[in-house]
Amino acid sequence: MARYAGVAFLSAVSLLAESKYFPSRFEWKTESPSEAGFDAAKLKAAIEFAVANQSPDPRDLRRAHDLSFAREAYGEPLGPFQPRGDPGGVIVRHGFVVAEWGEPDRPDMTFSVTKSFLSTVVGLALERGLIHSLDDPVRNYVPDAALFNTETNRRITWDHLLRQTSDWEGTLWGKPDWADRPPKDVPFPDYIARKHAAPGTTWKYNDVRVNLLALAALDVWRRPLPQVLREYIMDPIGATNTWRWYGYENSWFNIDGVMLQSVSGGGHYGGGMVISAHDMARFGLLTLNRGNWAGKQLIPDSWVKLALTPTAPNKNYGFMNWYLNTDHNLIKGAKESAFCHIGNGTNAICADPSTDTVVVVRWIKNPALGEFVSRVLSAIQK
Repeated sequence: MARYAGVAFLSAVSLLAESKYFPSRFEWKTESPSEAGFDAAKLKAAIEFAVANQSPDPRDLRRAHDLSFAREAYGEPLGPFQPRGDPGGVIVRHGFVVAEWGEPDRPDMTFSVTKSFLSTVVGLALERGLIHSLDDPVRNYVPDAALFNTETNRRITWDHLLRQTSDWEGTLWGKPDWADRPPKDVPFPDYIARKHAAPGTTWKYNDVRVNLLALAALDVWRRPLPQVLREYIMDPIGATNTWRWYGYENSWFNIDGVMLQSVSGGGHYGGGMVISAHDMARFGLLTLNRGNWAGKQLIPDSWVKLALTPTAPNKNYGFMNWYLNTDHNLIKGAKESAFCHIGNGTNAICADPSTDTVVVVRWIKNPALGEFVSRVLSAIQK
């Protein structure tokens, strides 16, 4: 009976998605704020708040890097940078575009929002049996034994890398793990020599380890990850052909006699996903609907459930880069079911299932993100 009940449930989800509006490749229908259930004046004020809280960092993102991450040890960029556009965004409700501002068609760096695309590609590998279990040690899937030859590293699983709880130790693409966002209150020699924690017991935001996940995913797919993402996600949701996913100048790897570039999981050292706000909104609409697009389950619902499960050492984080609204810590004015994909800039895709709303915002001060999304949601009248 459980099997039949499960089939009935999945059919209901599919029918519900089929009855909703999803944009086609070249057309995205709009509704006025009032048609979509918003108070137009409040929504306008929310957008003005976002624009007024534009990021103060230089629009030349290479210069912004030089003034921030480049000050770290080994902080030299390895991937491309480009100047950014105006502050902007897109608001979608019930699938329809309700508001947009700035340059929503302009492809811009999206920094760590890239991580959500990366974790999705790992989820697709699990679904297709390329990964047997997220509890498997990653070393079983990677030919370079040197990456996992320490006591800590041998125990690291896919789940640990997805949740940023691995505490992996090593150097990848010329970047040591300890050089990425080192603590300010611990001397470098002490931090480098420290005993690494058991995988799964601590949480540390670290792009070197994220890039290790990207390399491991490349190993299991044996094809460029941007191709995988395009075939199984971006083309089916009607994304444009303007997005790009970059790696580093030295992140090339020989697979089946062909040199393939391992992409980066963010723009910490350059590269990562360059994408428009409209295409970000399409991905947000996909995750809002738990991986279902017009009745087709592109991302397994079981994966979305895992991505939205709190990480033990950090209850506000699921899989990278699914930020959770646990205890309303992220968005005060939203239910706990709301979540965001967030990257530096700040760039964010926020989804609120309770109101069927997606909010994309680009180049806003990070402290203003939660307030902005709360203002958008509070403008909903029905």
